[in-house]
Amino acid sequence: MNEEMKFCQSCGMPMQAAGDFGTETDGSPSGEYCVYCYKGGTFTAACTMEEMIRHCAQFHEQFRDENGKSYTFEESVTLMREYFPTLKRWKKD
Repeated sequence: MNEEMKFCQSCGMPMQAAGDFGTETDGSPSGEYCVYCYKGGTFTAACTMEEMIRHCAQFHEQFRDENGKSYTFEESVTLMREYFPTLKRWKKD
């Protein structure tokens, strides 16, 4: 059975391998946050959504569209500004 791809609800990183998942206070894997954003039941950095976008945009050359083309820094920031507000950590209730 194929499970739906999970994405970190803080930075949007795809989480596939066991090592991609952050940990809860009891050491169990987090189902919502990646290893870079969440450890021991808390976020690894206190930051704003805009700070997270700027941090993640540094890795823009690793992001690819459906044709394999990488995004520019500016394109990445624009796309993240649209996507991040949909993530649990940044969603406004």
